[in-house]
Amino acid sequence: MASLVYFKKLSEQPDSIRYSFGENPDEMVRTLTMDTASRNSTSDDGNVDYTFLKASRKINSLFEERSQWPERGMSAS
Repeated sequence: MASLVYFKKLSEQPDSIRYSFGENPDEMVRTLTMDTASRNSTSDDGNVDYTFLKASRKINSLFEERSQWPERGMSAS
């Protein structure tokens, strides 16, 4: 069974970036905050589940590849 997660940048501050994410691009109701210095993320609802981890890892992976924080994206596995 395929697993999809979509994410989109909501806001950016000098030390953090906030993303919405979810399993459907039309229903990204959850949010995470990425610390730009440490590249650690926190789930804004406190739920550290597979979807959150997948979004966080993909955001970090794209940053590693491009040296800039992605505006949006998705991960499939």
